Amino acid sequence: MEVLEFLIDEEATMLEAMQQLDKVAKKVLFVTRDGHFVAAITDGDIRRWILKKGNLDAKVKKMANYHPKFLLEEEKTKAKDFMKKHSVEALPILDEEKNILSVVLWNDEEVEPQRTLDVPVVIMAGGLGTRLYPYTKILPKPLIPIGEIPIAEHIINRFNRHGSDQFYFVVNHKKNMIKAYFNEVEKAYKVDYVDEDKPLGTGGGLSLLKGKINSTFILSNCDILIEEDYEKIYNYHKKENNLITMVCSLKNIKIPYGVIEISETGEIESMKEKPELSFFTNTGMYIVEPKIIEELEDDKSIGFPDIIEQYKVKGEKIGIYPISENSWMDMGQIDEMEEMRRKLERDE
Repeated sequence: MEVLEFLIDEEATMLEAMQQLDKVAKKVLFVTRDGHFVAAITDGDIRRWILKKGNLDAKVKKMANYHPKFLLEEEKTKAKDFMKKHSVEALPILDEEKNILSVVLWNDEEVEPQRTLDVPVVIMAGGLGTRLYPYTKILPKPLIPIGEIPIAEHIINRFNRHGSDQFYFVVNHKKNMIKAYFNEVEKAYKVDYVDEDKPLGTGGGLSLLKGKINSTFILSNCDILIEEDYEKIYNYHKKENNLITMVCSLKNIKIPYGVIEISETGEIESMKEKPELSFFTNTGMYIVEPKIIEELEDDKSIGFPDIIEQYKVKGEKIGIYPISENSWMDMGQIDEMEEMRRKLERDE
């Protein structure tokens, strides 16, 4: 990759940094002042800023680390050992004037992932998938192929690579097709099923897991892919002592028109030409404590967001874990499904 792709000026905004991190698909950018390397900023730095309710229009220098890791050119041969010691994914190599000459990347194939996330995963797979007609007239949504394997298998494979090997499907619509597929596929994990007799929503089906899950678990919709470090999300949830942690993605929408704000007297108060709106949206993935399952009313249809609202009213701690826009793929609608296919093909 080109060095310039990793560089961001300290006067740039947090939003611009998030967008650039998405482009380089790494977790760090190198911050410059007058063209010279002075600091580094990671996705974790930006996440902490967001969780402190920091404004995304704030400057990068507010959260950048001005004591970053680097090596001089004559030390470049030590880069891999240095990166391993300090858990660095991308390391700048500098000349004596602190100009970045190159960036050493820790190639994925050289890193043996640690499989330590021994957490059960529940996949809500009982919906009709009406927004994906005509595909779902033939197949249940979890079995719609994205490339060579169905979306549900993509989801499971990602969790399995992090160490999860116990999966539960909450099934209803075309459930026998789902069972037949996963009973036959060669796998290094276990799949169990709980059957809804009637649609119970994205939350109600969890009541069927009483007595089956007694520890913190991950809940996922069956039509999303999250490209993140699941162990970091889980550890954040436990550290914050949340009852539920919702994984939320930053979304940026550029309004293609000039936006006018009007005062109470009918006069123009302000004008913004083609503004960009930034907000966080629910991805459909959560880290959840088992208390939720035990306290659910049996045989009652309810959406998981409604469950969250109920516990918020009770004063329980509900947190979010922010991720970038490109870390979340959703196939809830046909155009989104096709975009997911294109993205996975590009990445393979």
